[in-house]
Amino acid sequence: MSNGLMIAGTRIAPGDRAIVEFPLPPLSTHSDLHMPVHVIRGKRNGPTLLVCGAIHGDEINGVEIIRRLIGLKTLSRIRGTLIAIPIVNVYGFIHMSRYLPDRRDLNRCFPGSEIGSLAGRLASLFMKEIVEKSTHGIDLHTAAIHRDNFPQIRANLDCPETLRMAEAFRAPIIIDAGLRPGTIREAAVNRNIPWLVYEGGEALRFDEISIRAGVRGVVNVMREIGMLSRSTASKSFQPRFVKSNFWIRSPQSGILRMTVPLGASVQKGDMLGYVGDPFGANEVCLTAPGNGIVIGRTNLPLVYEGDALIHLARFRNSTNAAESVEVFQSELDPAEHEGLASQDAII
Repeated sequence: MSNGLMIAGTRIAPGDRAIVEFPLPPLSTHSDLHMPVHVIRGKRNGPTLLVCGAIHGDEINGVEIIRRLIGLKTLSRIRGTLIAIPIVNVYGFIHMSRYLPDRRDLNRCFPGSEIGSLAGRLASLFMKEIVEKSTHGIDLHTAAIHRDNFPQIRANLDCPETLRMAEAFRAPIIIDAGLRPGTIREAAVNRNIPWLVYEGGEALRFDEISIRAGVRGVVNVMREIGMLSRSTASKSFQPRFVKSNFWIRSPQSGILRMTVPLGASVQKGDMLGYVGDPFGANEVCLTAPGNGIVIGRTNLPLVYEGDALIHLARFRNSTNAAESVEVFQSELDPAEHEGLASQDAII
């Protein structure tokens, strides 16, 4: 570990904890804008883990995950460095929007350009000042607006270190996801930085199970890569790897009445819902084309022909996958753990 980590002109020494106000291009009103960067450095050598949220400004579960994460007492014993950024896309967060003011998706603009668009310049700055100073990364996301995702990890599992992180996170579902051009994950992987994407919940909504799973998952990864002492608690379930996944699309336009919840285990031929007109006529039944688990769904009842309605994941052993999902939900369901006073109690 070097004697000082420099971020935006601020030096953070081993053993220090600081919030760096990372300067951004000002608003059109000439108001100054900053991205708060929380840095926690241990006195002992170790990895540098970047955890970031709200690259899409309306995906706010990550903001709450990081708020709870940096308040954990266990971080006082950290080895290495934790860089925690609750809101990367401050512009979008202010306006409750996925996008930047130039209508670009920041997570399609990496590694960026110093002379490009606002999105390109922000991406370039973020890569040089933050990402390239990290040894590992976790990017926190939710589904897009009006959609919901069951907690899941998406990663390039061909990388042994990434696979180790993905298994350690202990989300119930792990997807071996290809790299998308322009994403921060692609840019990080191209720089040999192991990178996880955590998905859970819906845009502009807090989802308690997804938040608790996110905090616990980040801590689990920190333990796995040597930043925190390993836990002696027994593992109650095994994460399951997705064999294949696909969206079930609407066969016609109309009003959707979904009959399966997120995380439900379904068998081939099971009824998933109906799409019909406002008068109850011309109703079409949606059925499962195979066994699987619902890992994503739309929350809008008004649909058009071809709209993505239900994201179904298939597993080599659907029974084991369903059992893992059930145990995961019971562990983190607030209704079953009303006595828990803090996140420390479930990690």
